[in-house]
Amino acid sequence: MTGLADALPADHEAAILVGRVWRRDAGGPSPALFRDGTVFDLSALAPTTSLLFEIDDLPARLREGSFDALGGLDEIGPPGADADLTLLAPCDLQAVKACGVTFAASLIERVIEERAGGDPAKADAIRSRLAAHVGASLEGVRPGSGAAARLKQALTAEGLWSQYLEVGIGPDAEIFTKAQPMSAVGWGAPVGVHPASSWSNPEPEIALAANSKGRAVGASLGNDVNLRDFEGRSALLLGKAKDNNASCAVGPFVRLFDDDFAMADVEQAVVRLEIEGRDGFSLAAESRMSEISRPPAALLAQTINENHQYPDGLMLFLGTMFAPVEDRGEKGRGFTHREGDRVVVSSPRLGALVNVVTTSDRAPPWTFGAGALMKNLAARGLLGNS
Repeated sequence: MTGLADALPADHEAAILVGRVWRRDAGGPSPALFRDGTVFDLSALAPTTSLLFEIDDLPARLREGSFDALGGLDEIGPPGADADLTLLAPCDLQAVKACGVTFAASLIERVIEERAGGDPAKADAIRSRLAAHVGASLEGVRPGSGAAARLKQALTAEGLWSQYLEVGIGPDAEIFTKAQPMSAVGWGAPVGVHPASSWSNPEPEIALAANSKGRAVGASLGNDVNLRDFEGRSALLLGKAKDNNASCAVGPFVRLFDDDFAMADVEQAVVRLEIEGRDGFSLAAESRMSEISRPPAALLAQTINENHQYPDGLMLFLGTMFAPVEDRGEKGRGFTHREGDRVVVSSPRLGALVNVVTTSDRAPPWTFGAGALMKNLAARGLLGNS
């Protein structure tokens, strides 16, 4: 594992980077500002990042404020390290939501999973029959448009319609709960794949950080660990396919929106994925946000609105065009994770999120939830801060 300094954005000197660190001396977490190679404690400003993101003039407050230094970046270890400071996921009490099938490339793979019934051995034959016909039809179609409605009629008549096509090009996006508040893991932590799965993959994504008003305040990187066989057997198994111990990684930081970094930069970002296995397997791919079918702001507006509020804010994964089909092992069975895979999700202006794959029963159990956080903050006299 390389150091946290190697995970910084390329232009980190111009970036406002916030996150969370576990303080061994306090027995709990603190919101933190990462600036000029130093980690600053923000708990006097707000005890959680959820509350921190409610501050209207947050970028200015962080630029102008004076905060207690906790140490240098080189003093921060990954979770489990024998260090006074360890890095956590940058979100705490926020809901963790995710959008599915927001790219045409991954949309086709979801349809293939469905028709294969979660069996990777059947996927290749279905892919060759389906991808060319349906994929060509999807080019340039705006979700919810008249053209999308006409395409639905045509594909239905041909027996090719799918629940995934409905959320891919229909008026309503797929938005689901990826993880519980406080359960996401961060940079350097193991990520967990359910031990019963034989067809799994990472999903490298950008995640928006939004406050309770529905305003996006910044962006981070995420790995939406996915079980293709579970979801392929039944879409009703989505919860089991997506939400397991250590199956959601976010980080390493939230980069706040300011004059140097805005939603327009998210919309043009390139998210890179690298996988290195202990068996010598390697894979590299990119997901281009410019190819997303729904604007990030529109996805956020479908998530938080007059019909659904998030009083502690939310993290919103925006989806990925990455859907690996390369064989790993037996021909025709495609890609799946193996124990020890090193996964790097990176983007030049957001840094690098690094995790190693294990199974969800072997990953450190999630024990520090919202109740434990409240007890810790109360003991530290921080619950009056906001």
